[in-house]
Amino acid sequence: MSATPTAEVPPDGAPNAAPQSTQSDPQSGGPWHALRHALADIKLAHSIFALPFAILAAVAARPAGGSWTSFAGQLAIVVACMVLARTWAMMINRIVDREFDAKNVRTARRALAAGRISPTQAWIITLACAAMFVAAASLFWVFFANPWPTLLSIPVLAWIAFYSFTKRFTWLCHVFLGGALAASPLAAAIAIDPASLSRTPMLWYLAGMVVLWVAGFDVIYAIQDLEFDRREGLSSIPARLGLRGAVWTSRVLHAGAFTMLVVAWRGESRLGWLFGVAVGLVAALLVLEHLVLARRGKAGLDMAFFTLNGVVSCVLGAAGVADWLR
Repeated sequence: MSATPTAEVPPDGAPNAAPQSTQSDPQSGGPWHALRHALADIKLAHSIFALPFAILAAVAARPAGGSWTSFAGQLAIVVACMVLARTWAMMINRIVDREFDAKNVRTARRALAAGRISPTQAWIITLACAAMFVAAASLFWVFFANPWPTLLSIPVLAWIAFYSFTKRFTWLCHVFLGGALAASPLAAAIAIDPASLSRTPMLWYLAGMVVLWVAGFDVIYAIQDLEFDRREGLSSIPARLGLRGAVWTSRVLHAGAFTMLVVAWRGESRLGWLFGVAVGLVAALLVLEHLVLARRGKAGLDMAFFTLNGVVSCVLGAAGVADWLR
């Protein structure tokens, strides 16, 4: 199935035929073999889509006059939780979708679908990440007297895993993915200071921007599986509305994301001209993303989906942090 960020775009025009078997013995390499294949498959580097927003939210949530030493420790835990939570969610996606992935020429080389790791090995890695996430979240209670990350850790894991099941019953699955990634800035703010969500409305607008932005680019990503989704009875906006309808839906979602971003900027006095420049750059990048898609089609997905959206998150995160700390 499509949607979660992993660069697996086949050459344009690749035949839509059953993939050749690439299965190997998943037990032959031991636990490190399984871990290496799993981490390569889910591409930890793609944490870049949500991490800058979490860091910006953490900086915005920091109480005035708070200790920078304590904040550095909190921020390190936030980053660790982000990586562990994403790994959990991606592994759940690979486990529950492995039969669909094996049928799809685009995804047949994924570790579980190709048999390089077994379902048992995948579950061990997945549950270990969940346990480490809960343990890391508990550090906020132990060291910073903040129980909320611990209390919310299980609900957060359930929420970000839920997306992987939505394509079975709703074409709004892309919005659920956006909601999973949008949890990152809100969760980071709660970890630093739960009261920040009431005193800093910008955090909610930022989360709203992430929902619409991620949903918009996930619709683009799902275009490559349009025929497969229809054949297998899976739900997605491209499968329901077709190529043209999906492209226009993505444009509307990204227009909404830009609007939320402008509201966040204009409604927060601590976000100044630097963030404003970043907002303008994001508008240009989103337009460029859709121009690349319109002119190059599936051949432009690698650039439109990964490169440009990675730049969007990094630019906004860096500019927001710089403005907030000036």
